[in-house]
Amino acid sequence: MKAAIYKGQKNIDIVNMPTPTPGDFDVVIQNLYAGICGSDVAVYNHGTETGHKVGENHEFGHEAVSQVVSVGRKVTDFKVGDRVFPYPLYARGDTSRAGSMGAFSEYILVPNAKLNRELYLIPQEIETRTATMIEPFTVGTCAARHAHPIAGDQAIVYGAGTIGLAAAIALKHFGVKKVVLVDRSEFRLQIAQQLGFEIINNSQQHVHERATEILGTTQGLHGTDYPNANIFIDAVGRNDILQGFIDLGPIDSRFVTVGINNSNPTLDMLELIYGSKSIGGSGGYRPEDVKTVMAIMKGHQFNLPLMITGEFDQNNLEEAIQDATDVNHALKVLINYHVQSNNYNV
Repeated sequence: MKAAIYKGQKNIDIVNMPTPTPGDFDVVIQNLYAGICGSDVAVYNHGTETGHKVGENHEFGHEAVSQVVSVGRKVTDFKVGDRVFPYPLYARGDTSRAGSMGAFSEYILVPNAKLNRELYLIPQEIETRTATMIEPFTVGTCAARHAHPIAGDQAIVYGAGTIGLAAAIALKHFGVKKVVLVDRSEFRLQIAQQLGFEIINNSQQHVHERATEILGTTQGLHGTDYPNANIFIDAVGRNDILQGFIDLGPIDSRFVTVGINNSNPTLDMLELIYGSKSIGGSGGYRPEDVKTVMAIMKGHQFNLPLMITGEFDQNNLEEAIQDATDVNHALKVLINYHVQSNNYNV
C-alpha cells in the first residue's frame, strides 16, 4: 500500500509499505476520504514545535471515513463493506497515535476492533464526503460542550475554520440562540454566513461594536455596554482573543479555547474573580461527542458540504496541504482515494 510519512517541515514521503493483514480480533479498513486538519497544515509548514501531536517519521493524518475490507475470524461487530469512522485516539491501539493515525495512508490495521470504541458505523443518512468531517466536528462539539451551553445563550466563536464552524453548529444544536463567527478570511466568513451564522470580519470591523449591534448589550464589570454573549470560543489559539474576552466578556461569561496555543499568557485574575468569568480549555473529543455529531449530520439542518472546498489524490498530498494553508481560498480540503484503483489483496 501507499503511505504518507511525515519527515519534517515541508517534507512528506509517499512510500510503499506492506498492506496489513488482520489477526483474529482485528479489522483492516481502506480509507475512502481523508481530511486535512489545521494541525497537519501547522506541522507541515512549521515543524513539530507547534504543540500539535504529530511526530517525524510516522504515518500521519487523523481525519478519515473508511470502509472495512477485511476482518479477523473472531470479529463479530463488523463485516466487509461497512462504512466506518475510525476513532483516532484508539484506532491504532496506541493513544499516542491520535495525531498520526494514518488517514493519509491507503489502509489501516485496527487491532482488537470494537464497535463504538475503535470504530463507529456511519449511518446511511450521512453522505460519505460529509462523514470525513466527523473527527473535526467531534473536536468542535467537545469545545462547545465544555462551554456548558444553556438554551437561549448567545455566543461568539473566533475562527471560521472547520473547528470553529463545528463548534458554532454544535452550540446551535445545544440550543444557543445566536452565534457570531469572527474571522479575517472573507472567504470562510461567507461560508459561515451561508450556514446561517452572523459574521464579523475583524480585519474590517471592530469586534466589540459589531458584536453589540448583533447581540445587544448587557452588564459587565465596568459598565452595561458589554456584548450580550454568554459563551466565547477561541478556535484559533491567540492570546489577543483571550485578552479580548477578559476585557469584553460580561459577568458570568465562559471562555473555552480549542485552538492550539503553546504560549504563557498573562491573566488579570481580578477581572475574572470580580466578573465571575471562567476560562477553560478543550482538547480532543469523547465518545458522547461522536454520537452528537452523528445526530447533527443525520439531521441535515446545515448544508455541511459547503465546507468542502477542494479534493486531491494521495500522490498530491503536499499540494493539498498547501491549498489548505490558504485560508482566503480554502476551508476543508480532502484527499480522495476513489480516484485511485485500490484492490485489497492478501
